Parts: sequence; C-alpha cells; structure tokens
Amino acid sequence: MVKDDLCITIPSDFRCPISLDVMKSPVSLCTGVTYDRSSIQKWLDNGNNTCPATMQVLQTKEFVPNHNLHRLIQIWSDSFRQRLHSPDSSPVSDSALSSDHVLRLLKRMEDDKLRADSLSRLVSFAAQSVENRRLLCGIDGLVPVLVDLLGNVDGDVFVAQTVRMLHLIRNEIEDKERFVKMMLKSDRNCISSLLLILRKETVELKICSVNLLEHLAIDAEAKIAIAETDGLMQDLLKLMNSENDSALIESVLSCLISISMPKRIKTKLVHLGVIKSVTKLLSEANSSSSISMTEKVLKVLETASTVREGRTEIGEDSACIAAIVQKVLKVSNTATEHSVTTLWSICYLFRDEKAAEALTKANGLTKILLLMQSNCSAPVRQMARDLLKIFRINSKSCLSSYDTKTTHIMPC
Repeated sequence: MVKDDLCITIPSDFRCPISLDVMKSPVSLCTGVTYDRSSIQKWLDNGNNTCPATMQVLQTKEFVPNHNLHRLIQIWSDSFRQRLHSPDSSPVSDSALSSDHVLRLLKRMEDDKLRADSLSRLVSFAAQSVENRRLLCGIDGLVPVLVDLLGNVDGDVFVAQTVRMLHLIRNEIEDKERFVKMMLKSDRNCISSLLLILRKETVELKICSVNLLEHLAIDAEAKIAIAETDGLMQDLLKLMNSENDSALIESVLSCLISISMPKRIKTKLVHLGVIKSVTKLLSEANSSSSISMTEKVLKVLETASTVREGRTEIGEDSACIAAIVQKVLKVSNTATEHSVTTLWSICYLFRDEKAAEALTKANGLTKILLLMQSNCSAPVRQMARDLLKIFRINSKSCLSSYDTKTTHIMPC
C-alpha cells in the first residue's frame, strides 16, 4: 500500500464491483464474481437476472459468503487502523486531515503546471468511497472551481479529469439547483465540453458525460437547454447506433428518457430517427440482454407515442409493432406495461389503422388474451380490454373458448 497526500490505496479485490466501496460482507454469485451483500441484493431485488460484472445470465440467484476474502479485508482494515493510530501518526482526525489536503490541492489548481496532478489526486480520492465524496462536496468552493474549469478549459486532459470528478460527486452535491444553474449558465461552455467528451473520448468518459447530462435535466427549462444544444441529440443517437457497449447504450437511453419530457423535444427526437434506432435495439434483444435496457427501450417508444409524429412513425413500422408485441409477458412487469401502453395509445386511443393491422399480423390477439388471464395490474388489464375491441370480437366468448389449461402464462 502506498500513502499519498490524500489516501491509502485500497486493494482492488476488496472493492465491491457495484458500489466501489470496501466490502463489508462479501458474497459470491454462481459466476464466481464477489460483491458486497447489500449491493448485489439490491441489484437482484430490482428484477435483474444477470451478473453485473460479466452480464452473464444467472442460473441461480443464490449467493454464498466469501469467508476467505472477508478475513483478508478484516486483516487489512485492522492493519490500516493500527498504522493510523500509531504513536508516529498525527492525532488529527481523518476528515480534518483530508480537508486540509483538499484545500491545499485546490490552491495548487491555480497553477497551470500543477493542475493536472491536483485533479488526478482529487479524482483518486473521490473514487475511494461515498464518505470521501461527501467530504469533498462539503468543502466551500470545490464545485464552483470544477464548473469553471469545465466551462473554460484549454486542454482535453482537464476536460476529462473534470468530468470524472463531477460524475463521481454529482449525487453528493446538496444544492442541486445551484449546481445545475452553474452548469447551464450561458457564459460557460459546460454542455459543449460534455459534447466534446461524447465525440472524442473513451467509453468510460462517455458514460460519465451522459450520466452528468441526465443529472442536470431536473426541470423543463434544463431539459430544453440540454436538448437544444447544437448537435447534442444527434450525437446521443449516434452513440446508441454505433457503440457496442451495453452500459453506454443504457446510459444514453436513460438520458433520452430524462430530457425528452417536453413535447417539442419528443417531436425533435422522432424527427432525428429515435424510433428506428430503438426498434433495432428491441429487435436484436435476446434472453441475455439486460432487462433494464429492454425496459428503457420500451419506455422511449412509449414516450414517443405521446406525440402525433411518434404515433405515425411507430404505426407505419410493422417491425416496430411486432417487436413491441413480442416483449409483452416476456421480460418484466415494467416492460409489459410500457409495451401495452404504447400499443393502446396508438391502436385504440388514436385508432391508427396501420398499427392495428400490424398488431393483428404480429399475433397480438393471442398476447392480449394471455394478458387478460394473467395477474396484471388494473390499468394494464383495462388497456387490454380496450385493445380487444379493435379486433371486433366478443372478449368474453374468446376467453371462454381459449384453452387456459394447456397455455403457459408468465405472470404480468
């Protein structure tokens, strides 16, 4: 272990791949990857059926305690505490010592020659733990310095490190509205800097940039300011179409969902080709695909279906309708709800005849009948009843004649 101005390096094997913090109760999945119990339990409770690190589909969601690793972490922690409280160590608390170093690094950032090294040390410190990130956000002046640096950069190195830093601490910034106002201020180029990252940097930095954009979209004004940045929406769609990294694609989908609430942004997204892009993702999705990604793709389609241009384009694309129908009762409750809401909006509420025809050809009637027999929510059941009407049949007679005994139904 090497001690520097800010921290003692933590062995990478001691960190949870999800939280990046030192594991308190390490447990291993059937894939052999070890996580902190609380982190992996939350992942599984959210309906995921894959290993977060490898994205392999889990044969079983059971995990076993990793006693050997737990003992090693305990030995390391005890050794760290002994060194910290040894007679040669300063009696000053960890927080006070770290605050002093952070303030010193902030001062060093005023020197162009020392700026890159200071930023690197701050990023390393922030990556250690949530506690470190909270400590940093509690220091007056840090966030404004970072925002000014991002908005007035002279080199790509500073852009990259500043984006990493802001991405790490974004959730610990208490005054979120002030942070957003600083980032979107007209005399700064913060969004342009994030756009530069999307075009030139690594996948890791692109994810940081996209996540920051989503974090900034707190209200209609912010969403519009972000979405109407010249070239930004086009670049987000380009990433979704050209990148093979599932984490990046999922981040882009989350960002698009967040910023596309205003009607004019939804319409702009449709004109830019979002429906064709997400239909391709939906059609290529398979059993090993992330559940959350599929849910987000369907949410984008549901959002697009709330504007006339989106309904028209979805209705005229039989492949899109077929892909939506295929996901009903196949992925998750959330995916089914997004799928049914989109079909109901286009086929029933707005009576798109092409969409209704495509729904019929895609074996939509069978899916709707299965849905009616499943344990779905009341709103989904009502939309299913409405969709039955477009087939001009008596729903009761169809249900009574359908052989439920020989049909496998996945609960909604």
